[in-house]
Amino acid sequence: MGYVGALRLFLPPLLCFIIFFSSPCQGSSVYDWESRYPFIKRASTFSASSSSFSAYRAEGAFDYIIVGGGTAGCPLASTLSQKFNVLLLERGGVPFTNVNVSFLENFHITLADLSETSASQFFSSTDGVLNSRARILGGGSSINAGFYSRASRSFIRNVGWDEKLVNESYPWIEKQIVHRPDFPPWQRAVRDSLLDAGITPYNGFTYDHIYGTKVGGTIFDRFGRRHTAAELLATANPRKLSVLIYATVQKIIFDTSGNRPKALGVIFKDEKGKLHQAFLKKEPQSEVILSSGAIGSPQMLLLSGIGPKADLEKLNISVVLDNEHVGKGMSDNPMNTIFVPTIKPIKQSLIQTVGITKLGVYVEASCGYGQSQDSIHCHHGIMSAEIGQLSTIPPKQRTKEMIAEYVRNKRNLPKEVFHGGFILEKLANPLSTGDLRLNTTNPSDNPLVTFNYFSHPQDLKRCVDGVRLAMRVAQSKYFRELSTVSEETREELLNISVKASVNLIPRNPNDTESLEQFCRDTVITIWHYHGGCHVGKVVDPVERKVLGVERLRVVDGSTFSESPGTNPQATVMMMGRYMGSKILRKRLGAGAEV
Repeated sequence: MGYVGALRLFLPPLLCFIIFFSSPCQGSSVYDWESRYPFIKRASTFSASSSSFSAYRAEGAFDYIIVGGGTAGCPLASTLSQKFNVLLLERGGVPFTNVNVSFLENFHITLADLSETSASQFFSSTDGVLNSRARILGGGSSINAGFYSRASRSFIRNVGWDEKLVNESYPWIEKQIVHRPDFPPWQRAVRDSLLDAGITPYNGFTYDHIYGTKVGGTIFDRFGRRHTAAELLATANPRKLSVLIYATVQKIIFDTSGNRPKALGVIFKDEKGKLHQAFLKKEPQSEVILSSGAIGSPQMLLLSGIGPKADLEKLNISVVLDNEHVGKGMSDNPMNTIFVPTIKPIKQSLIQTVGITKLGVYVEASCGYGQSQDSIHCHHGIMSAEIGQLSTIPPKQRTKEMIAEYVRNKRNLPKEVFHGGFILEKLANPLSTGDLRLNTTNPSDNPLVTFNYFSHPQDLKRCVDGVRLAMRVAQSKYFRELSTVSEETREELLNISVKASVNLIPRNPNDTESLEQFCRDTVITIWHYHGGCHVGKVVDPVERKVLGVERLRVVDGSTFSESPGTNPQATVMMMGRYMGSKILRKRLGAGAEV
């Protein structure tokens, strides 16, 4: 079986985003995280007579309650705890002992886990694009591809941030969890191919967002171990921070007796299903801060009664504030991929090299299949690297019986069918937008999300330009020693890539003839969705406080109108540190030491 034939049967390694009916491997590593993070407890301990919470219960409240222990929430909590009592509520568990989260070679397994305890929660947009949202301390930094690159200076200026404080906040992150990548042969070929395609100059290794080709940072160390935003909690004040895991916030509690609704606290459910209330102190500067991400934060506002009145009333949610803009302006950076079959097994690498173009697209790459001792005997689901013959079967026809048969046959598959990598083309700032609406009143359920990929004609034009560039990179002379790509015509390479891309969008017979159709039919996500709590419409432009409400603000990517840089995690983590520092300096004085 040749590589083209093999690929028609087997999905390649990167596209392990979401699956149906999976039975993931389970595993844990030995790591004494409880001694390093003594303030992290299960949510059920909140009502127990535990010394870790008795002091706070005696006061009856917290200075800050942060909803979401993710990429922004962890650095925000760590910073605020230097001076104030903070309660951080995370609906998932910890990443420290989960080998499927902690190691690069197991990157695909968490994304192939549909269980209720998975670190990733599957959702599909109404567009038919399969997606994931984080459900673990550390948020997206616990399940992503690890690439670390700062936002452009123009982004920082556009959002109105203090550049001096921004430039102090990024290094605070980088010194703790960011590393220099190992830069294997595949990534070197990507670098040389990008330069050959005219994405110049070469800017070397840098965190900065600069036009041309560069190598960025990574949160994977040289041993392949992931370092997430959760590790930023190590610098917190343990006497003033309490982190509750498996704490699913149900809604925000408001006092609506005054002229403006005022946040008082939250109601959350613990891992045993028991409800609890946590309250803020009475000081006007105490706040509930939403850091639940671009899906979770607008969802929580809606569940709490802030949003379009008609939509809330349909679900019998008491209206606290009628704001038609909550959940609007949702955007996701569409990605299309070109698959590059390799001659022999190639070392696994995720995103390390990026081409920052003036076409309005970014070009990145990943390769290899991580097959660890933990994963090799594991069924990774419908969209994992070992998908087998199911890739050609429509999603609704993919039965448990088919999967079971595949699992039985998988062990006899030659490893050669897993060879290959991807050239990834991603739109920088899509103009197409959609919305987020509640599907149920259960906060554990996914809301209905629409992104309207390529509904704006400019987005489609830029995608075509980006795919052409990705094809040039894939067919570069620098890949000839690694791949069979020089033997493929454009149509054959596109046909391979059509087979490799999985979503719920029906295919068209001219996918390989029309690049516009190729873009529409093979669009997938790289998890860089944003919006839903836009500045000027839901939150104010300076402090990100929710408009029309007291003691409530949003600190995460839901406030962005564009995704920062090539990959957002660096800036979202920085945002947590930045906003925490801003809050402290405002309360304690500009000269306060943070």
